[in-house]
Amino acid sequence: MDIFSGLMLGFATATTFSNFIYCFFGVLLGTAVGVLPGVGAIATISMLLPFTFGLPVDTALIMLAGIFYGTQYGGSTTAILMNLPGEASSVVTTLDGHEMAKQGRAGRALAAAAIGSFFAGTVGTLFIVIAAPLLASFALTFGPTEYFSLIVLGLVTSMVLTSGSLLTAFGMALFGMLLGMIGTDVNSGAARYTFGSPNLLDGLNFVVVATGIFGLGDVLANLETERTRSAGVAAVKGLFPSREDWKRMSGPIVRGTGLGVLLGVLPGAGLLLASFSSYALEKKLSRHPEEFGKGAIEGVAGPEAANNAAAQTSFIPMLTLGLPGTATMALMIGALIIQGVQPGPDILTQQPALFWGLVVSMWIGNLMLLILNLPLVGMWAKLISVPYRFLFPMICVFTTIGVYSINNSVFDVYMMALFGLLGYFFRKVGAEPAPLILALILGPMAEEYLRRTLMLSHGDASVFFTSPLSLGTLIVAAVLLLSIVSPRFRRVREEGLQEAD
Repeated sequence: MDIFSGLMLGFATATTFSNFIYCFFGVLLGTAVGVLPGVGAIATISMLLPFTFGLPVDTALIMLAGIFYGTQYGGSTTAILMNLPGEASSVVTTLDGHEMAKQGRAGRALAAAAIGSFFAGTVGTLFIVIAAPLLASFALTFGPTEYFSLIVLGLVTSMVLTSGSLLTAFGMALFGMLLGMIGTDVNSGAARYTFGSPNLLDGLNFVVVATGIFGLGDVLANLETERTRSAGVAAVKGLFPSREDWKRMSGPIVRGTGLGVLLGVLPGAGLLLASFSSYALEKKLSRHPEEFGKGAIEGVAGPEAANNAAAQTSFIPMLTLGLPGTATMALMIGALIIQGVQPGPDILTQQPALFWGLVVSMWIGNLMLLILNLPLVGMWAKLISVPYRFLFPMICVFTTIGVYSINNSVFDVYMMALFGLLGYFFRKVGAEPAPLILALILGPMAEEYLRRTLMLSHGDASVFFTSPLSLGTLIVAAVLLLSIVSPRFRRVREEGLQEAD
């Protein structure tokens, strides 16, 4: 199927009444989630996963994707008006966005963020249209050897780019792989790590683990900060940028979009890395670097464009290779697998309506977000002041009902509560849970491809080094691991990621 035919199929899929409504619901909820401090995309998507099982797979993915990139818009609103980043990737926006708000330019800062986000989202979607089919065609030549090496690279990259201690990130990934081994061994049929419980013979339910760690874990962590959270919201006026504002923000939007498109494909902290890199680039290129941190509109437009472009292109490896680059993409893969769809290079031929419908819905969703964010900015400003104590009981009830409805199992509810406590513990000790979720998805895949490769090669492990693509991928992974011993690399990594904690 050529690109034009695919886009026509995508428009036909995305503009059906149900898909259009769910896309609108997704971006609206995503914006609200991004605006509310302490409620993130990962937690929201994990809580909604059980409720998507009764939806068609294209409708479910369109809605979940809308929540994801909708939070990038909403996070900037909180960052600008309250100096509280709704999302980690909006941390940079607080530096100049809130300064603009204190100077009475909150409206222009919000407009710069919304316009930059829309432009970046549109370009990111076009990049998916062009790059995804090419990558999928190339991926059709992959065998189990190449896939195993790619998974190793993905795990290594996610650990290196995750905020916090590298040793802790490695431990979280290892723990996630161990959790993924629970259940019945596919080859031998033997029960592994079930401790005699029949409830664990099918393994840990991914939705239960994710909902516990990100849903309940976030609730417990946010309850601690509720009393210390500032409720002051800057006044919003003068939404339309001036001619001088347009002149100053056009270049950063274009450059930020380019950075985000490229960095969003990387596993790990692609969105966060894109926004920080864009800010650093604009500060370096600016004729007035002293204005940064004091209300420079370039410091808002560039990073916001970068993180939204990265949000779009992060779907590429998930859809075409079946490899999640972030915890959110891992949740997306979980949603697809539960619906009986295996993401990978065959998705364009076996599920063309799903792929092209999702791509077109991204552009429609970004247009909806542009319309929602500017005229309704007053409503979002009021939503920010909602106390968290009114939100968390609803979240707890919602997650419990959703998890129970998966298998009508009380055991799943208990497991969710256990992983909720674990999620809270991880946050208290400074352990980022994203590598665990990625490893929980990628670990069983790595084991499967490793076994398949060794069976085909009759136990000869040298095949991983005789395949050019596999060898190149493993070399890149090894270089990343070796780079962490470099003092300069560790210093740059810590400076770039510590603000997201």
